[in-house]
Amino acid sequence: MSHDKKTSKTNAARLLDELGISYSMHEAEVDLDDLSAVSMAAKLGEDKARVFKTLVTRSDRNSILMACIPADAELDLKALARASGNKQVAMVHLKEVFPLTGYVRGGCSPLAGKKKYPVFVDETAMLHETIFVSAGQRGVQLELAPDDLLRAAEAQYAPIARNPETMAPY
Repeated sequence: MSHDKKTSKTNAARLLDELGISYSMHEAEVDLDDLSAVSMAAKLGEDKARVFKTLVTRSDRNSILMACIPADAELDLKALARASGNKQVAMVHLKEVFPLTGYVRGGCSPLAGKKKYPVFVDETAMLHETIFVSAGQRGVQLELAPDDLLRAAEAQYAPIARNPETMAPY
């Protein structure tokens, strides 16, 4: 496990340590005008397909679900509903993200949140040796193997991302 000395450990990093999962921590400057995962990928000099954003959704049964998809992809809500066994899924309002997860916009991690929610990771993560997810703090990313993310988040792979321009699966 490696991490940058100037970055203090986040709860997500502590969870990975507890589980004995290898990871690297990466830090980038925060631009409050652009908290997007695409911007983070550019700052890290990494492929947008390897930097995953974490989105928070609510199902028709009022359960909260988290979805991790590539930075430049769009969440396919119908696919997430199918994968999670729900009829419908919708994005939660931005003002709900912090009360539900304990994380702010631009720093939402699928790991070690305020409560444990089901996590779905787009299956394209399997194409990469490592991917990046938020460490739970704006500007701080964790790089780890996709299968290690699944283990730590007790998540599952699902085809939940689509290309926002063609609407085809990502």
